[in-house]
Amino acid sequence: MQTLAYYGFIDPMYFVYVGPAMLLGWWAQSKVKRAYAMGSKYQASSGMTGAETAQRILNVYGITDVGIEPVKSFLGDHYDPRNKMLRLSPDVYNGRSLVALGIAAHEVGHAIQHSTRYAPLALRSVMVPMASVGSNLSIVLVIIGLIFNMMNIAIAGLVFFGVVVVFQLVNLPVEFNASSRAREILLSQQMITAQEDVVVGKVLNAAAMTYVAATLTSVMTLLYYASIVFGRRN
Repeated sequence: MQTLAYYGFIDPMYFVYVGPAMLLGWWAQSKVKRAYAMGSKYQASSGMTGAETAQRILNVYGITDVGIEPVKSFLGDHYDPRNKMLRLSPDVYNGRSLVALGIAAHEVGHAIQHSTRYAPLALRSVMVPMASVGSNLSIVLVIIGLIFNMMNIAIAGLVFFGVVVVFQLVNLPVEFNASSRAREILLSQQMITAQEDVVVGKVLNAAAMTYVAATLTSVMTLLYYASIVFGRRN
């Protein structure tokens, strides 16, 4: 039945489909590391920490119901819309580098999206439970369906994985918009200079590319398994 090939580890076609996206992901990760290392060397001329930057932006937008707290997680920075909390890693919360200010402002960008009811963010929030289930079950259902020649189960797995792909596609404008908001507010409030914005832009753009690479990998993985499922079905 060639069942082992369906796991994607020994089937050469898997790498034909997904290989280029994996290479893009590797390149994006290396670009992020270089950008973060470079940006961390430059201290913001404003002298502000990431936490101070986040609070100032919240104040500018009149957002008073969002808290800021440190988390002991490297690059674990995120905005929690359910609890309305900005969680910043130690290097960002206490840091005064351009990386710290850029990341803090990016996460506040999500809080601004939430406050202004930015449609893609609202859609992403609705899709979180479905995407979580899909990421855990999808490939398992596909492989079980292929092993036991139960195509309905395999197709159900494809549908679940499709939800994950749609979630990632919806997430792209959310992330890009948060970055553009971050740079705009940092400049307009003179928390960074135009020269510093170049560095911040490199950091945020590099981070955005990791989302692009992850999304492309998921799309190509879906196409790979779909080619097998519908090939077997026909």
